[in-house]
Amino acid sequence: MSYQNAEKILPLELVGLIQKYVDGKYIYIPRKEENRKSWGENTSTRNELDLRNSNIYNDYLLGLDVSSLAEKYYLSVKSIQRIILNEKNKSA
Repeated sequence: MSYQNAEKILPLELVGLIQKYVDGKYIYIPRKEENRKSWGENTSTRNELDLRNSNIYNDYLLGLDVSSLAEKYYLSVKSIQRIILNEKNKSA
């Protein structure tokens, strides 16, 4: 996200009105609800995590114990347990 100069993109009357409330300060104008993107939509991160979690669950089904999975994937035992439970619920 980059900052834009309000005087270059907004009508001067609107800039004056905004200055009455937040003179010289930075403000964030959120996207309209219909234009919001879900987490991971702009990158492949969500797909990569889904694939990793699927691999963890498959390894678990093949007999790897939770401690070994935590070490293999550099995650805590609790995280591995949560991933296994979530993947198990997806398959059900």
